[in-house]
Amino acid sequence: MIKNVHGNTLDLLGEAIVAGRYAVGASVPPEPVLCEELGVSRTVIREAVKSLIAKGMVSTGPKVGTRVLPRDTWNWFDPDVIIWQSKIGLTAEFLRDLQDLRRLIEPAAVRMAAERATPANIAEIQAAYDGMHKVVHEGGDYVMYDLRFHQGLLKACQNRMLIQMNKALSALLRTSFEISTTRPDGPRQSLPLHKAVLDAVIAKNPAKAEKAILVLIDGAHEDIEQVLARRNRPVKHDKPAAWLKAA
Repeated sequence: MIKNVHGNTLDLLGEAIVAGRYAVGASVPPEPVLCEELGVSRTVIREAVKSLIAKGMVSTGPKVGTRVLPRDTWNWFDPDVIIWQSKIGLTAEFLRDLQDLRRLIEPAAVRMAAERATPANIAEIQAAYDGMHKVVHEGGDYVMYDLRFHQGLLKACQNRMLIQMNKALSALLRTSFEISTTRPDGPRQSLPLHKAVLDAVIAKNPAKAEKAILVLIDGAHEDIEQVLARRNRPVKHDKPAAWLKAA
């Protein structure tokens, strides 16, 4: 997606903060300096700073300028924040927090999906699974279909609040999927786990659906732990997910 000047400026400032170029508690350079560094107008800088304030990353005040806030105040459900962190590098702590979040939300969501899914919901989840199956055998973008599968499960809950969370959760889930699928033959091995979730939702069996999603989440957790064990630095995802090659 091609971004406008505001979007590009926001990305540059956001990534600089996440990377620690502007440290927590430190001041971001004043507007004239940023205008010169980034080659944009004061209006663009001000709009970008407003966006960063809304994400909980900076605060402004008279005589103190724009200061970087502690990471605990950042909105970790904001897709931009997740993307910036992915580009800089995902720490083991971040990835384990993500897995904890999945274990809290997805089992309950899948139970609801098994109870409430409409035929249209099931068709959407089935189509995503079929896409995953096809990619494993013929090649393509596995992560895209994996994400659609889990998005479909959240929609099937028929809960407006969970549906509203879909965008933020999708950014987090994509991060998890892009890492876990780097394991050799990981997507192929995950297919039957996804099928078990789908079958339980179709059968309207909440207990079985919950058990199946927990097996799937724990499998992804093991994949991520193995990826982390092979690296002694944060995991970066500054490029699109790799496409699977045809079997």
